[in-house]
Amino acid sequence: MKPSPLIYHRPRSIEEACQILAEVAHEGKVLAGGQSLIPMLSMRLAAPANLVDITAIDRLDSITASAGSGVTFQALATHAALASHPGANAVQPLLGRALQLVAHPTIRNRGTTVGSIVHADPSAEMPAVLLLLDGSVTVRSVRGSREIPARELFLGPLESALEPDEIATSVTVPGASAGVGVAIDEIARRHGDYALVGVAARVQVTDGEVTNARVTYVSAGEFGEVVDYRDVIGGASVADDRDPLWNRLSEAARERIETEADIHATARYRSQLVAALTARVVLRAARDGVASLATRPSAEHVEAGKK
Repeated sequence: MKPSPLIYHRPRSIEEACQILAEVAHEGKVLAGGQSLIPMLSMRLAAPANLVDITAIDRLDSITASAGSGVTFQALATHAALASHPGANAVQPLLGRALQLVAHPTIRNRGTTVGSIVHADPSAEMPAVLLLLDGSVTVRSVRGSREIPARELFLGPLESALEPDEIATSVTVPGASAGVGVAIDEIARRHGDYALVGVAARVQVTDGEVTNARVTYVSAGEFGEVVDYRDVIGGASVADDRDPLWNRLSEAARERIETEADIHATARYRSQLVAALTARVVLRAARDGVASLATRPSAEHVEAGKK
């Protein structure tokens, strides 16, 4: 299939791109990596009258990282570039771990992480990561710039808080802290497919025990929600995976997270995946937190520079 007729724009600056979007109002779509948008255009699931291609804008693909300010990546930084960036991996390891789960290398080489986030797909990994890390998105328009916290970004499936004339120019996530571990895992029918269920966890440990555990889900639960399990898993031993609290966590996840059936899996099967993956990923994150006490600086500045 072919896209509906449209007017193609190729601005050379962010200011020009913002001006075009201001003029076309609700009839414009921004193209960066295009790995989600182009298939939607081809299948006519989206039919904008104007396509604003920002790939010709210089200096919009940088990645910077420091322990103090976290990781900031711009609109044209690809999944592959961010996943392989040594500074970003050192400052916030969950980024690289999650990006390795995104589709296939070909898509990661062209797809942009900012684009994936603002696309707001509940089946994608990076919105869940942004929520878990409590990051933010910076957007630009002719009216100026503003920062949208992750908790305010996602209004629903495929719906974000960006106004029609705004462009997401960068995303910032905080760096990791000593004693706080992160992990992510998912189950898919085939490697590279969308996950049947995915789980990302951020866990704080003190003296070998879990003190806090926050979890976000891919293809399960309410989109945009961060689930706090500290009331269930607080005090669990990180060293002992036979601690009864880990089984309790599995059952709590099964009870709290709603799942839906589709052509790929029943709701009951997805619920079982939620239960198993939640305990597995939270335990992995807890052990990452223990390891971080010996390896992760809590205050030193780690400068990573530009990509």
